[in-house]
Amino acid sequence: MGGMIRAARALPLLLVLPALLTACGTEKARSGPEPAAAGSESVASGAASAAPGSAHAAGGSSREPASATPGRAEMDARLRALGIAPELVYVTEVPGFTLAQQSIGVNGDDGFSVAYWAENGAVLHLYAERGSAVDCPQDHVCRAPVKGQVVRLYGEKVGPDVLRRAADAIRRPTPGELVPLLPSPRTATAPVQRGDLPPNGEGAPDNSVPGSS
Repeated sequence: MGGMIRAARALPLLLVLPALLTACGTEKARSGPEPAAAGSESVASGAASAAPGSAHAAGGSSREPASATPGRAEMDARLRALGIAPELVYVTEVPGFTLAQQSIGVNGDDGFSVAYWAENGAVLHLYAERGSAVDCPQDHVCRAPVKGQVVRLYGEKVGPDVLRRAADAIRRPTPGELVPLLPSPRTATAPVQRGDLPPNGEGAPDNSVPGSS
């Protein structure tokens, strides 16, 4: 009888033990993914730290490049629009003299002329044209920078030594130096042809207003 009671008491324990083991395995399975969640947080924080760098790169790419200085071709086109041959453009440098922008003009057919002034009233004139320095006018100093071209310098209240110094310093200007000296492309246009002259023969210009009687 006592043996049967002990067997009856042991039976519930055998039935409960598998349930306990199953519950323990379930707890272990639940606790397993937690390290992976921590790893996910590390990846998220890494992506967040990379975001400022991406924003900085985007900000850097949005900067516009600085405007470039006009090239030789563009400046030559401006000179031709004024009637000046680009190859005949020369400048010089003399201490105490400043280039007068309003003096820039055409010399002869397609030559170049410019004047420099000083505070004491002295004026230095530079003329560049096609020709040679053989027949240099009196009171002028001439230089032939290349074959077929001549640069003449003449001064008002300027001594011969200053003229020679200016002649020795003549050179071709760079495109950047021409930018502030020449008119803008809008105003540097070819001469306008008169349309009010008679088509045949000679006569006075027709200044009447169209449509008037």
